[in-house]
Amino acid sequence: MIVELGAGHRFDVTHRSLVMGILNRTPDSFWDRGRFWDFDDFLRLAERHVADGADLFDVGGSKAGPGPEVTCAEELDRVVPAIEALRARFDLPIAVDTFRGAVADAAMAAGATVGNDISGFADPTFLPACARHRAAVVATHVRIGPRIPDPEPDYAADGGVVAAVRTFLAERVRWALDAGIPDERIIVDAGLDLGKTPDMSAELLRASDDLAGLGRPVLLSASNKGFLGEVAGDDLTERVEATWAAHALGIAGGCRILRAHDVRGARRVADAMAAVLAADVEAIGAGAIGAAR
Repeated sequence: MIVELGAGHRFDVTHRSLVMGILNRTPDSFWDRGRFWDFDDFLRLAERHVADGADLFDVGGSKAGPGPEVTCAEELDRVVPAIEALRARFDLPIAVDTFRGAVADAAMAAGATVGNDISGFADPTFLPACARHRAAVVATHVRIGPRIPDPEPDYAADGGVVAAVRTFLAERVRWALDAGIPDERIIVDAGLDLGKTPDMSAELLRASDDLAGLGRPVLLSASNKGFLGEVAGDDLTERVEATWAAHALGIAGGCRILRAHDVRGARRVADAMAAVLAADVEAIGAGAIGAAR
């Protein structure tokens, strides 16, 4: 399978999984709590992601969960200079994590090549903006919408959470195709923890092969998520190994892009799984894990 993350960035993900390094431009991220809000710290984190083996960046200026309002102007102020700085320093694809078409448009003019939309293309201007810039897109499932509390999600009427997510994503793939986005630039994401209970997120992770059956690269966004806290504990620092396990399980089920805070760990898991899936286990002994990119 080939995925194209904008012009000039084509990857064979038949066995190898890509690692997407998370770069938050928010002061209230659930994970770093604004630890990299200072611009110099943000750039140092980007440098670390590259050194640890990131294949692409994911830059977001508004967190997915509930919180203080972030206006479109504020989001633009956060992400556009960040993307310009990354484009000037690194030759990696850059995803903009936004659900606003206007932000996607400006971010792509600044150098982003992927529109990572957690709203499932709710903004009708989002896909046309991506098509104009010849960008790739990520269609993510969310039940109600980003930044809206959803404490009691129920998918019984839709045949269960896996069926509901698959139907939703299949529809969004059609939307992207109709907007002129080529096949190789369409990615899907189950949206773990977005309008799902911990059990639902775990069920979706186990059903990664079902979503891979849509014939699109599957992005796994499990890194340090709340549902892993049910397994590893509420302390965010205790979710490292659970995240690695989720990455491995997702890759075994067909996920080929890992959105990660811990790029080094994700890279090592991805490389080990690639060696196993390609029946090249000798590469592990040869020290290929974490080195082959």
